[in-house]
Amino acid sequence: MKPDPSPTAESNATPDGSAGVPPAVAGASRPRAPQWATLTATFFGIGRLHPGPGTCASVATVAIWAALAHALPPALRTPVAAALALLITLIGIPAATRVARATGGKDPQFVVIDEVAGQLIALIAVPLAWKTFLTGLILFRAFDIIKPPPVRQLEKLPQGTGIVLDDVAAGIFAFAVMHLLIHFGLLTS
Repeated sequence: MKPDPSPTAESNATPDGSAGVPPAVAGASRPRAPQWATLTATFFGIGRLHPGPGTCASVATVAIWAALAHALPPALRTPVAAALALLITLIGIPAATRVARATGGKDPQFVVIDEVAGQLIALIAVPLAWKTFLTGLILFRAFDIIKPPPVRQLEKLPQGTGIVLDDVAAGIFAFAVMHLLIHFGLLTS
């Protein structure tokens, strides 16, 4: 006797809760992320580096910003850093959303465009010196890992919005502490 061709949703429920759809079909039905989204979300593949793809993306961001900032006239550094951070955030949210949907993960570890945005925010309007770059890197990574309120709450926003905005908030925390250190002379170039 052949099995009933129309099993009930209960008998065919998957571990992830997608009742009625076998795991192989559930994974196969997800569309692939567009190439632009994958390249953006992984920051051109840096998110695939191990260990610590988020730290790798932060270090790459500091290095790229240091090179770019040194090539810019001083008057353009702050507006360019702010504009880049905004642009990366605005492009990063839909890219992270598409990649997260395609993988079925809430915040895939290889999605690092959020670290790029947050790290760049931490470096807005800071003197170009190894001490400020290193301090900005350490502060951003610390706030990104510790996630003080409201950073952790932002992480709960849906898809790419939550993936990116929690790191934007961590970058804002790092920016504020960095500028306090500079203002009070605790961090000099």
